[in-house]
Amino acid sequence: MTGKVSAGTRTRLLAAAERLLLTERYDEVSVRAICAAAGANPAAVHYHFGSKEELVAALLEDRLGPMWADRLAVATTGERSIATVVDAVLAPFVELSDDPVGRLHLRLLAQFVLGRHAALWQQPWFRMDSWVGLLPDLSERESRRRWSLAFDLIIMRFGGAGTAGRQMSAATVLALREFVLAGLTAPAEQQSGRDERSRGVPGR
Repeated sequence: MTGKVSAGTRTRLLAAAERLLLTERYDEVSVRAICAAAGANPAAVHYHFGSKEELVAALLEDRLGPMWADRLAVATTGERSIATVVDAVLAPFVELSDDPVGRLHLRLLAQFVLGRHAALWQQPWFRMDSWVGLLPDLSERESRRRWSLAFDLIIMRFGGAGTAGRQMSAATVLALREFVLAGLTAPAEQQSGRDERSRGVPGR
């Protein structure tokens, strides 16, 4: 019985947090407000999740994770291509941006991720380690950097301030796809040369 009560409280906290966070900015929603909206003890968020950040991470994984899981599982097995992976990443963003509630979830994702709120993600595709090996021709450090920039750009374009309420045209989505793909697949030597020129390396 206790387990069912605990699970019920956790579900209520997620639902309450979602209601509040989809209408208010992340930084303006307090743990106390979430607990009150869920009809839970003021310490319930810390008991079930550890922190507000972990609660929001769990909410985003619960609501958005399933949209990517199957697509990415297929796109990253066998004879994969980065183009296929990028398509699998972008498709749910496009679907979410077509739905008013989906756009609110994208806004929350942008506030949370671009705000660099620390969280312990549970699902593999929310963790950077799962992406590093998909660019085998690059060092781990360079792969992390490129994926981080790619996701920042995608999330900002779909959920950032001033864009979350608007749908992107097919032409804009295509341009974004090509831009991200080019950044991920640029040869390491070419990237290194650009870095050196930008730093003003003598003789360049």
